[in-house]
Amino acid sequence: MALSPESMPEKPFDFRAPPPSPIASGRRSCVTNEDVLSEFLQHSLRVPDLVLPDKVFPRQNFIENPSKIDFQLLSSMESDSLSKILDSIARIGCFQLVNYGIEGECIRSALAAAAGIFQLPQEKRRAVTRSPPEKLYGFEEAHGEKEEEGEGKVSEEFVWCRVAGLKLEMEAIWPVGYSNFSEKMESLLCDIEKVAEKILMAIRQNLPPKTDYENDMKLGQGGIGSGCYVYKHSRNMSDEKCSGSLSYDVIRMLIRGFDYSHALCLHVCDGSSEFHVYSKKGWVSFCPDKDALVITVGDQTQALSGGQFKHVIGRPIYKGEAEDCISMAFLYSPPSTTNNTKVDPQKGKNTISLSQQAIAAIVLTLVYHILVFVYNKF
Repeated sequence: MALSPESMPEKPFDFRAPPPSPIASGRRSCVTNEDVLSEFLQHSLRVPDLVLPDKVFPRQNFIENPSKIDFQLLSSMESDSLSKILDSIARIGCFQLVNYGIEGECIRSALAAAAGIFQLPQEKRRAVTRSPPEKLYGFEEAHGEKEEEGEGKVSEEFVWCRVAGLKLEMEAIWPVGYSNFSEKMESLLCDIEKVAEKILMAIRQNLPPKTDYENDMKLGQGGIGSGCYVYKHSRNMSDEKCSGSLSYDVIRMLIRGFDYSHALCLHVCDGSSEFHVYSKKGWVSFCPDKDALVITVGDQTQALSGGQFKHVIGRPIYKGEAEDCISMAFLYSPPSTTNNTKVDPQKGKNTISLSQQAIAAIVLTLVYHILVFVYNKF
């Protein structure tokens, strides 16, 4: 009996893999080329051996103390004080000043009053914390990290200036103490400005002549007058903490520098173990003389000299002190004499501008025509 197509069993599907592709004769397999490929990858992907420097920061160089200038002999024609100043600031950006005419008691009283600022509790300091570039005054944690178990910080910083906002904020948190401190700072700053003004004048007289407009632009740009950075240096600072503080100084100098534009910086740092000077050319240090002011070059003087005198940043270092020490860095910026008006070289003489002359001509012409009309009419 014949089976119908419907009754025939279905064939199962064939899942067999297709036959491999034939390999041409004479060609080597991929397995044969494995060694060649491995050797190629090994040479092309080789990572070079990097040799990093031992120290990230510039090397510190100890130098002999820079020139010590007698301020009273600065204007003497027979003295070589000015030439020493110019030579010293051209080489390392600073010099020392003695016999500058500021009484020691004035400096000591200002330093003693400044110590009270750093005794304010942290919750009160937060109200007067700096936030550059909008707010350039107040407290800032300058160096290092907090000591363990509340032993304090390596160094603290407070920026004082003649800004009404600072006075209002500080009197709100320290009414009696700040008035006394600000009065002593104002007295000391007036004396500091007299010294700085005379030094800057002597430096400017020995620079290539420039127009008054150019000088005013360079001395007036970015500055808001004179200010002072007040530092508290913690006692018994270890070598490790001191190293961290110095590293912070170098980073700050390379990234930001001072927030204030200034011509000169006068450092009150009597009793410091060392004084460090940072610039893009290097890092030098020396032991400052007793009772000497260390004066460093600011960005305005660098611009005024056309780059002959480089802007540097100075920092005093106190090591092994039994008590906390206070130092000050006064930033001097002479007031700008430009007021966006041009000065008439023939001051005192009456002059008439072209526009005034044109108006006068039009008025006279109208008057003439009116007179002619009236004359012809009558």
